[in-house]
Amino acid sequence: MPYPEPLVAPMRAELTAFGVEELRTAVEVDQIFSEAQGKTMLLIVNSVCGCAAAMARPAVRMALQSGAQPDRMVTVFAGQDMEATARARQYLAGIPPSSPFMALLQDGDPVFVLERRHIEGRSASAIATDLVGAYQKFCGSGDGASAAAAAPADSAEQSGELPSTFKSIL
Repeated sequence: MPYPEPLVAPMRAELTAFGVEELRTAVEVDQIFSEAQGKTMLLIVNSVCGCAAAMARPAVRMALQSGAQPDRMVTVFAGQDMEATARARQYLAGIPPSSPFMALLQDGDPVFVLERRHIEGRSASAIATDLVGAYQKFCGSGDGASAAAAAPADSAEQSGELPSTFKSIL
């Protein structure tokens, strides 16, 4: 059963207020992915949890300060728009479902992923830095930003190794 709309409306507005497109049906998700060729897209799985409110949504807003940006930013709402969320996750084969969640896609394929475990317990500014690094690498002018700059900060990623979830999408 979905969360009541009055509860999630302000959480939706946090993303849509700065231009993130909301996808509420599987048809809308399919349409966006059918238009993804030759483009970059940030997919955000929004959530009612505290880490979405304190870290994920603010990080997306902060990352808008970056020069490099994805061509599109879209969101589905876990626990509310179940059909759209399930369909979006079908496009992310091999990546376990989590929320909140962000994936930067290039040509419809994920090239950078922030799962809940990369979001929870971290500051919004640290997550925004991760997003900006990914934007610079995949959305920018191709200035050679390193993969380490685009990866979440923990010891494996800092050494230049990608976490196991990233290997499933390469």
